Amino acid sequence: MHVQATPDQARAILKTMFAIAAVGPLTEADRASIVAAARYIFRLDIDASTMTAPAATDLQLLAADPALANEAVRFATVMAFVDGTLDNKKLTAVLALAAKLGVKQDFVDDVAELAQGHLHDATAHMIRANLESVIGHPVAAGDETWFLPYKNKADPALAARFHALANLPANSLGNAFATFYKANKYAFPGEPTGLNFTFAAPHDSSHVLAGYDTSPRGELLVSTFTAAMHRKEAMAGHVLPVILSFHLGITLVSDVAGSARGALDPKEFWHAWARGEAVTIDLFGPSFDFWAATAEPIEALRSRLGLNT
Repeated sequence: MHVQATPDQARAILKTMFAIAAVGPLTEADRASIVAAARYIFRLDIDASTMTAPAATDLQLLAADPALANEAVRFATVMAFVDGTLDNKKLTAVLALAAKLGVKQDFVDDVAELAQGHLHDATAHMIRANLESVIGHPVAAGDETWFLPYKNKADPALAARFHALANLPANSLGNAFATFYKANKYAFPGEPTGLNFTFAAPHDSSHVLAGYDTSPRGELLVSTFTAAMHRKEAMAGHVLPVILSFHLGITLVSDVAGSARGALDPKEFWHAWARGEAVTIDLFGPSFDFWAATAEPIEALRSRLGLNT
């Protein structure tokens, strides 16, 4: 999702973020989020206490470049949820901003559904968008059973291949992956309660390589990292679902992930976003060979992927 922006363009985006937060009482989390976005995404040091809403010239600057306009609405959308509530006034302000900047994306439609109180319709689309992002093609509504394909058809050979990763050198990705599963008491893909390999291998490799745990905070961060790295259906399929699940306490897919409140770390959220943008090989893409990577020393692999920060 990385978009090149001049300092003036970056400040215009930050002002749109401030404007959404300022619809309600401005919180310390709001200020921390804006400062972190400035630092990690735009490499700017700002004083949040001096922020103002965007002027007409700022909006014109963003509207002139569709990529910048999209980025502004993405960032502003996040700000609507930083306080951990579904605030209709903030959601409406996001929609007004999207209209002014000419941004028409699926995630904006989700915001509109939320603003109208259509929570089920919004979250149903987010589930499909997440699946489509991982699978790479449209899926039928309600097909979240894709995540758990081994319930009625176990794959012992696949499971055995995963168990064998524990025998790789201690400094390898494979050994770290197996240790991660053991520590979290997860079933491997292929076992009856294991997650689909197509999702589990890149998702949990992201946990291991990026260093995010499986707490609600860690899951929110790894999905943010994934969104910026993988980019397909980034907002609707990755960022919004985890904000709703782990920050607002709304359960989307009960068999796969639970819910929690207050897990959005405003500083580390934008750090995770920036880290995902910096990754040189998409772990969810065809260029990442999970089985080949398992034998690599994990620090060398992090370096090759651009994940040393």
